[in-house]
Amino acid sequence: MPRFVILTHDHPHIHWDLMLEQGPALRTWRLNTEPNGQADISAEPLDDHRLVYLEYEGPVSGGRGTVARWDAGDYEPVEEASDRLVVQLRGERVAGKATFTKGSDHWTLRIVSE
Repeated sequence: MPRFVILTHDHPHIHWDLMLEQGPALRTWRLNTEPNGQADISAEPLDDHRLVYLEYEGPVSGGRGTVARWDAGDYEPVEEASDRLVVQLRGERVAGKATFTKGSDHWTLRIVSE
């Protein structure tokens, strides 16, 4: 089962990085709101990250702040298209269906708890 992690990252401002294990890398989105409700959250796609971040907490190289694990677990892919991704998250804090939807100029995330 592939894994996911949500890291609190304090640079350049406090945000949450949601990372999904996909093969040799982590597909990553920056969330500007804590992902603990059912409201839509802005989700900015970032470059893939290294798998080490599934376990890593501490300073980020290049003076890019510090990360700390906010949640982690495994997930099951449900649906994937160019403008939509649905996964079932099973974490310690977040458990439910996470839907990423691409709008005209941005992505949003909605998590519906189990």
